[in-house]
Amino acid sequence: MREFICITCPTGCHLTVEGSGDEAKVSGNECKRGEAFARAELTCPTRTICSTVRTAFGHAPMLPVRTDREVPKDCIPAVMRLIANVLVKEPIACGETVIPLDPVCEGTLIATSNLLVR
Repeated sequence: MREFICITCPTGCHLTVEGSGDEAKVSGNECKRGEAFARAELTCPTRTICSTVRTAFGHAPMLPVRTDREVPKDCIPAVMRLIANVLVKEPIACGETVIPLDPVCEGTLIATSNLLVR
């Protein structure tokens, strides 16, 4: 038996999963998203990473960023190492790519602020 707290909505259902694979029984969810979340946590847990990167601009020394998609949890340490080494030297707008995440995992790191709009 495994227990999870669902993070797909603000309710935060306490989920219990008995069994494994296609025969796993999920209980405690108030919506279908909770069941899907629990099944995904069993097979390939993923998260969206939100962080900040350094910039070369004195008026905005840090830029908020996030991954453009969920990444496998086992990739998070490698992605965070990439993020730690980023220095944004050019103005960038919200939604634009800061860096690609290859070869660590699929996806890109994008800006989540217009702080450095061109």
